[in-house]
Amino acid sequence: MQTSQIGIAAFGPEHLSGAVNLSQQVGWPHRPEDWEMALDLSDGVVAVAGGRVVGTVLVTPYREECATINMVIVAEAMRGRGLGRMLMDAAMNLAGERSLRLVATAEGLPLYERLGFRQTGRVLQHQGIAAKIAAPPAATAGTMADVAAIAELDRAAFGADRSDLISYLGKTGEFAVVRQNGKIIGSAVLRTFGRGEVIGPVVAASLDDAKALVAHFIARRPGKFLRVDTIAAAGLSDWLTKQGLPHVDGAIAMMRPPIASANSVPTIFALANQALG
Repeated sequence: MQTSQIGIAAFGPEHLSGAVNLSQQVGWPHRPEDWEMALDLSDGVVAVAGGRVVGTVLVTPYREECATINMVIVAEAMRGRGLGRMLMDAAMNLAGERSLRLVATAEGLPLYERLGFRQTGRVLQHQGIAAKIAAPPAATAGTMADVAAIAELDRAAFGADRSDLISYLGKTGEFAVVRQNGKIIGSAVLRTFGRGEVIGPVVAASLDDAKALVAHFIARRPGKFLRVDTIAAAGLSDWLTKQGLPHVDGAIAMMRPPIASANSVPTIFALANQALG
C-alpha cells in the first residue's frame, strides 16, 4: 500500500480502540484509560488504511510555551514508507510556534534528528514490585487545595505552565508534598497507569526530598507494581533499584529548538510519564 492510499484524520474518541490495538502490537503497556487521558489533554492525528488505525501521534500543549509530541506509533507493516514523517509533520503543524519536547526510542531517533530535535538527556524507566519500607516523615499527603502551589512549583522546574496537567492528575491520582515553613518545596503524583501505578512527576529542591516523595508512595504500596520514569542525571536511579524498582529500559529526551539547561531549582526528578514529560 502506498502512502497516497493512507488517510490522515483528526484523532477522535472513535479511534481509541484502534490506537489501543496499535500500542499493544508494539508492546506498550497503555490501557484504554491511559489513551483516554492522553487524548483528553492533547490534540492529534491518526493514519487510517483499510478502515484500520495504522499510525498515531498526539501533541500535548502546555499553554503557548511548549508542547510534547507523544504516542508516535506506526504499524510494523506500514514502516519504511514515510508514514512516521507524515505524522510528525502533522504534529508540528498542530504545535504551531511552541517549542517542542519528546522522548525518543532508538528507532525514532534518526527521524527526530532530521527534523531538528536535539538530545537533552536520558530517561531511565524503573519498575517492579515495591519493597516494604517505612514511610518517611519528610513527605506527607497533599490535597486538591495544594494544586495551585504544586503547579507553580512544576512550572519553575519544567519551564512551562502545566497547570492543566497537574489539575487533571489531582483528580485522577494522589499527591505527596514536602513542606518547609508551610510552603510546598517538593511534590509528586501517584496514579494508575499501564501494568500498575506510576509515580511522577516528581519535583523537588534536593535529591533527599525527591527520595522522600517517592518513598511516601512506595511505603503505601508494598508488593504492588510501580513505575518511575526518572531523569538519568537526577541521581535517583540507583536508589530506585534498591527499593525493588530496577532499571528495565531507557529512552532519549529531545527538544526543538534545543535550549541550554538552566539547572533550575526545583528540579524534575521523574516524569509524569514518557509521553507527557
